[in-house]
Amino acid sequence: MLLATWASAEAQVGPQGLKTNTAAPDFTATDQNGATFHLKSSLAKGPVLLVFYRGQWCPFCNKELKSLEDSLTLITQKGATLVAVTPELQENVSKTIAKTGATYPILYDEGLKIMKSYDVAYAVDSTWTARYLKFGVDVARNNGSNGNNLPVPAIYIIDRKGIIVYRFFEPDFRIRPSVAEIIDHLPK
Repeated sequence: MLLATWASAEAQVGPQGLKTNTAAPDFTATDQNGATFHLKSSLAKGPVLLVFYRGQWCPFCNKELKSLEDSLTLITQKGATLVAVTPELQENVSKTIAKTGATYPILYDEGLKIMKSYDVAYAVDSTWTARYLKFGVDVARNNGSNGNNLPVPAIYIIDRKGIIVYRFFEPDFRIRPSVAEIIDHLPK
């Protein structure tokens, strides 16, 4: 009985996301064009704006990614690199690009390594799985070997020293920061 209570309490905790003023975990992944993205190498050029999104099926994600694409010049003028991370298979990354016009790197997070290192990954529970299926969204199928897992929508700005200087982490997937807020937090 005690073990069941502890397991239930543990399951409610969920991901917390990394905090500001902490070191950002380094990672390497392949983008939609087959190019390798390495965080440490990118930071040598300037800050990185790292966006975790749920998938091409999420209208809130698509709106955010499209807004970032529309403001990409403002982001790059600050010397920043924008990169997005998803658990979805490459074929679904292509759908995201078609819906948002994204020209920045979008990384398929094979094995959820990036999502887990930033503490944004969670397993979709059976209630939400059923809700998504009613809308024709099969998370596990979209994600392939990444299964029924999603990231909490999160944005991190990482400075050239590899320190997280801005964090937006919101379990309510409908809430997103404005592009103006993000740009205001980019290091100069």
